[in-house]
Amino acid sequence: MNTKYTFSFITLGMLLLLCFGLNISLGSVSIPLSAIFKSFLGTLEHESWSYIITEYRLPKAFTAILVGSGLGISGLLMQTLFRNPLAGPFVLGISSGASLGVALVILGAGMFGGVFAAFLGSKWSIIIAASLGSFLVLLAVLIVSSRVRDTMALLIIGLMFGSITTAVVSVLSYFSSAEQLQQYIFWGFGSLGNLSWAELGIFVAVYGSGLLITLASIKALNSLLLGENYAKSLGLNITQSRLLIIIATSLLAGTITAFAGPIAFIGLAIPHITRQIFTTSNHKVLIPAVFLLGAIVMLLCDCIAQLPNSDYTLPINAITSLIGAPVVIWLLVRKRNMLF
Repeated sequence: MNTKYTFSFITLGMLLLLCFGLNISLGSVSIPLSAIFKSFLGTLEHESWSYIITEYRLPKAFTAILVGSGLGISGLLMQTLFRNPLAGPFVLGISSGASLGVALVILGAGMFGGVFAAFLGSKWSIIIAASLGSFLVLLAVLIVSSRVRDTMALLIIGLMFGSITTAVVSVLSYFSSAEQLQQYIFWGFGSLGNLSWAELGIFVAVYGSGLLITLASIKALNSLLLGENYAKSLGLNITQSRLLIIIATSLLAGTITAFAGPIAFIGLAIPHITRQIFTTSNHKVLIPAVFLLGAIVMLLCDCIAQLPNSDYTLPINAITSLIGAPVVIWLLVRKRNMLF
């Protein structure tokens, strides 16, 4: 890694630690930073503070880091694979596919009875359904992309897949009960604070698998930036590389959507913001930078959503949209400066 980026990485690392501490300290119960450090050392005497930190705020902060970094990386993968500055997990239908899978579980559970219905309502069923839904939709988009070379046509095709999944969800919603609709709507708002340590462990395992595949694909990603013909001349197996990128993206975006709901704009905006800061297209630099910046932005969004010193918590999806939409507009205005 080029040493000229060392200062930027050190700065982002310090910001991440600062935002992590700030995120833990804020909430309906204000906890001083000194008390947080004491809780890490196991010397905090205030039992209620200790419980809040260890059982709620730490899992939530780690979830924010995983969600922000994972969506940022999956967005980077899609933008590189399709060489499309508007590509991302949400735009090309990955999150829509995951949402459809979850809708089939939550809204379709009433069609089944007994033990099978109980399984459909479990956390495992949501994880599997979201991952399969995101993978199948992305695979369909990739198959179509092999026949369509125009960037805007591919974007429209991705939006059409999203429309199809929305239509299916609408049909399921029409035949669902009020309780099922409420459960699905609240899932769609997005949430970072619903995971236990056990569930977070499952999240980390799947997320880690997607991240390892991403790191193994760095050479392929850099080659694809130069065009498929040049990549083939370097000995790159295009079909295998595409499959690995699809699997990595579906593991990251699909699992994140299953655990935290469909979080908008992070996967689209973070890669572009990172390129503006680091002014490079080298994925050896971009992937760790996107990881750090995505985690920082998501932690900050969660701080805003918590409404400090209040009992109310805003939907995290609303906060990311309010922040991400202006960024995307600004990027579109400066489209000629994008590194593609």
